Amino acid sequence: MAASLWRSVFGGSTSAAEEEGGVAFWSNPERAGWLTKQGEYIKTWRRRWFVLKQGKLFWFKDSHVTRASAPRGVIPVASCLTVKGAEDVLNRPLAFEISTRAETMYFIADTEKEKEEWINSIGRSIVQHSRSLADAEVVDYESTKRTAKPPDGDQI
Repeated sequence: MAASLWRSVFGGSTSAAEEEGGVAFWSNPERAGWLTKQGEYIKTWRRRWFVLKQGKLFWFKDSHVTRASAPRGVIPVASCLTVKGAEDVLNRPLAFEISTRAETMYFIADTEKEKEEWINSIGRSIVQHSRSLADAEVVDYESTKRTAKPPDGDQI
């Protein structure tokens, strides 16, 4: 953080990968395509290019994404609780939502097929990346359990 503050005050640059947690979003995405996204503060709808890679959902103003591109935003999918259709909530066809503990974000796909593919891709990423976080917290009780034998003649 101090480094980014220093750069913003005194200039200098870093690569987009350094700024976005080391994810090379410009190459070989798990999924990429156009979605219409509702703004966070001003609830207007804007068409954005989305890239899903390594547990992060990035969005950009245009589809020409390079190493130098600056994402307009990013959602770490491990923080997402659900991804599901939202036609009934928004009263708009092809709508879906991504929910975190803090907020629900809304998106509109171009076709039913794309909507389902985005929901499936994001859902798989949520499961994969939340599982990797959970695995790091798992304690192997079998290896920590003492296997003490009672002294001969004692009954348990």
